[in-house]
Amino acid sequence: MINLKKINANPKTGDELLTDNGLKTKYCLLDFWQWSGSDILSNTTRGKFAEFIVGTAIGINPKNLRDDWGAFDLVTNEGIKIEVKSAAFIQSWNQKRLSNISFSIKQARYWDAESNIQCSEPKRHADLYVFCHLKHKDQSSIDPLKMEQWDFYVLPTFRLDNYKRSQTSITINSLKKLTGNKKYSELKTEISNAYKEQINYLQQSQ
Repeated sequence: MINLKKINANPKTGDELLTDNGLKTKYCLLDFWQWSGSDILSNTTRGKFAEFIVGTAIGINPKNLRDDWGAFDLVTNEGIKIEVKSAAFIQSWNQKRLSNISFSIKQARYWDAESNIQCSEPKRHADLYVFCHLKHKDQSSIDPLKMEQWDFYVLPTFRLDNYKRSQTSITINSLKKLTGNKKYSELKTEISNAYKEQINYLQQSQ
């Protein structure tokens, strides 16, 4: 039986060239990044970009690469585990109307990349959730790089565990009943407050 360990990627500069049998091509890794990731309005790229936004708010080191297989999206220097969700009114495709805003809150079975073992019980593995809403409604001026075009909602995980209406998704209107929207500049403090609320709840539940 072959026991293959997880491969840990190293940060790239973008200057790395594609080669063919040792011969350099005219294409580099930056070309791939631009080709695959420039449309940050697309659902898949926007989700990763939202994680990056929250990460910058908590002061991540970009050289610590994103883990596609992690049980949660981010972890702070203090060890706070964060799950990030995103949604937007405007999409990158043709629309007849603005999109309805809803976020997935499904429980998941965590797969450990180190042991190659999946946990048996679905659950929410993060301490808290950050819901990132790209609220801008004008196609001609939408720019996800502008933090003022986003709203952020932060909830400790126990409040989702106790959410009665659904355990798979939550609408923006329901989210607003549970917590207020925050600006990018308020995210770090709000994350800290939500974590304290989560810890207090767990301690009182014991």
